Amino acid sequence: MGPSWIQILVLLLIVVIIFGTKRLRSLGSDLGAAIKGFKKALNEDEGEDKNPSSVSGRVIDTDAKSVDKTTDQKD
Repeated sequence: MGPSWIQILVLLLIVVIIFGTKRLRSLGSDLGAAIKGFKKALNEDEGEDKNPSSVSGRVIDTDAKSVDKTTDQKD
């Protein structure tokens, strides 16, 4: 059982009274711009993956070695 449409309407009315329409409008436009920027960044990232010629062919293959450093303290 979710909230009825009357409860949602009352909640929206309270939010509009508290914040005002001007602040809600600016909040909505800021949220829309953020979503648009996020989608644009995702599309740019996918475009880079589709172009394999831009990827360097250099591969570095190394083995990691554990180094234990001890210092001798002279007193």
